[in-house]
Formats: sequence, C-alpha cells, structure tokens
Amino acid sequence: MYVLTLKKGEEKRLLAGHPWVYANEVWKIEGHDKQGSIAKVQSYEGKLIGYGYINHASKIIVRLLSRDETTIDRTFFYNRIKQANDYRKSLGYNNNYRVVFGESDLLPGLIVDKYGDYLSVQFLSLGMEVRKDLIVEILAELFQPKGIYERSDVSVREKEGLKEVKGLLYGEVPAKVLIEENSLKMEVDIINGQKTGYFLDQKENRDNLKYYVKGKTVLDCFCNVGGFSLCASKYGATEVTALDISMDALEQVKRNAQLNGFTNITALQADVFEQLRIFKKEQKKFDVIVLDPPAFTKSKDTVKAGFKGYRDINMLALKQINKGGYLITCSCSQHLSLNLFLEMLKESVAATGVNARLVELRTQGKDHATLIGTDEALYLKVAVLHVL
Repeated sequence: MYVLTLKKGEEKRLLAGHPWVYANEVWKIEGHDKQGSIAKVQSYEGKLIGYGYINHASKIIVRLLSRDETTIDRTFFYNRIKQANDYRKSLGYNNNYRVVFGESDLLPGLIVDKYGDYLSVQFLSLGMEVRKDLIVEILAELFQPKGIYERSDVSVREKEGLKEVKGLLYGEVPAKVLIEENSLKMEVDIINGQKTGYFLDQKENRDNLKYYVKGKTVLDCFCNVGGFSLCASKYGATEVTALDISMDALEQVKRNAQLNGFTNITALQADVFEQLRIFKKEQKKFDVIVLDPPAFTKSKDTVKAGFKGYRDINMLALKQINKGGYLITCSCSQHLSLNLFLEMLKESVAATGVNARLVELRTQGKDHATLIGTDEALYLKVAVLHVL
C-alpha cells in the first residue's frame, strides 16, 4: 500500500470535508502498489486523514473514500451505493433520479443515474475505472435493471489518463427510454442524449413553474427535450414556445408533447441570442421566459468571457418580458460562483433599465445534494426575477 504524508498544514482543507488530495500537497510517498489502488493519507505529524485511491497521472493524486480505518472491499462499495439510493428513496424519488453523485455520496468519480428500468453510469476517475466490473455487478444486484449503459464520453477523464468511452455494460438499452417526471411522460435518449441522457438536476425547478405560468405565454430558451416546456403546459400556460438550435432536440420536444396530449407547445429552431434579437425587432414579448443555457464557462480561465455571455443573454431576455412577468434564469457552471451569478443579474437588470426583484434563489435537486466542503459540486444556480 502507498502511504502519502502531507506537507505541514496541508490537511486543513481535507479535515474541513474536501475529498481531494493534490499532488503538490504531498511531502513524501512510501510503499508501492498498482495505480488506482487504495492508499493511506496522513498528516505531517502522522495523523490519519483517510484512505482513497491513488493516481500519479492526475493532479488529484488521491480521492478519499473513507476517513476511518475501514476495509475497502465489495461490501464497502455495496453499502455506499445502497446508502446513496436509500437517501433518494426516503425523499420520494422512484422512477428517475441521480442515484450516486460522486464525491457528494462519498464515492468520488462515480455517477449513476436511474431512468425507469435502466441505469446510465459514468466512471470519471481511475479508481472507479479499475473497479468498473465490481460496480456494475453491485448495481445489477441492487436494482435488477433491464440494462446499464456507460456514458464516460467526457473530457474530464483525460485528466485521469483515461480515454473517453461509451457502451453497453449490462443487459439491453433501447434507443429511447420512457420515463415519468413530475407526472409527465418523457422519452430520454441514454445512448446519445446530453450528459447521461437528460438533465435530472432541474427536475424540481421545472416543477416549480407551477407558481408562475398559469394563463401566461412562455418562452423556453435552450429547451433541450422540453422539460420546462412540458411543465409550463401542464400548469396552465396559454402558449409555450420551445426554442433550441438543435432540430433533434426539438423533434423530441414534439414527441414528448404528443405523449402528454399537449397541443399548445410550438417548437422553434434558432440560435437563442439571434432569436431574442428578432423578437425585439418584432416587438414580441412573453409573460415568462426560461433561460437554461449550457455552461458558458468551463474553466477558471474563461470566467470573464462566460460572465459576459450570461449577462448578454439575460439582458436580451429581460427586454422581452411583459411587465409583471417573470424571468427564470439558470447557470450550470461551477466556475460562475453564486456571488458572480448574482452580480451578473444585478448588472443585467441595471443595463436594461427594468425594475425587477428576486423572488427565489434555487439550486440543483435534492438527489444532487452537495457535500459541505466541496464547492465544485454546488454548480447549478437558478433565480426567479419578477419584472415590475
């Protein structure tokens, strides 16, 4: 077993709850084992910090699994995954939800999402990659799914020295999977859809539209497969425009609308920035606008440009909202902090000259709960603004 001794004082962040040990925090490494194996981490004074799997190829040299003297074996992983699922079940999740949220469930580098009778998984660290067969075996035992599909086709794996991969791991997975979200029927593409197939983290925020859309016209920007659009229609919107640049996504919006018998959803293919400018020229406004864009900043180096992108799109949207209407605006970038998000909204409101008030400030769903001490996992910000 590898034994890593930290430099003096470097344990403070780890003791506060963060599960990552960075290579530049290590004073010395003793022992030897395979990469991805379990390593012991101790303070400069020899105090146990915890056990986790090691990867010399990564800046994050150890990802902690346990803070105690624990045997990390099949039983350990079985119990951790079961505990993660039991937490979700206790909150009422059943048909579709995030089962395992990596570090926040004390299983760093593992993502497991449930879509009806199927599971979609990501192995984002070397430690989880070398235990892939074990994890799949445990998931099959616990959930007895019809199929398990891997969506590890994400660039973050490169930092672990791993290639992007995707493919079937267990059973069979169809091209489209039917799920039920917020009492709505939806088809999800696990094999080629966004992330692991769908954005599960917005489930509660989509349902929250019930307070704002009854009898209103709604514009759902960056609509993807229509989660917000469907909820708007469900909760009494008179007209819903689903706007996205992807025709494939819009075809799925139409299909999902048909599944639920909704006839007031119009799919519009266009670049959101350009279309909002067209609406301005046409003097077309809406009572409610939803902005759920992709991350405009994916690294610390692009925060400034990302901030401007968020500000620009929010300014465009605010100008197209009828007085008394609402803007539901989101950022899924971990690098745009909550303070920056609020500053961006402040600048957007000031630049457009509207009077607006903050009604709600929300984050990701309860199945995406964040481990205290890991700011990286608290990524989703959702604000509801009332245009006076």
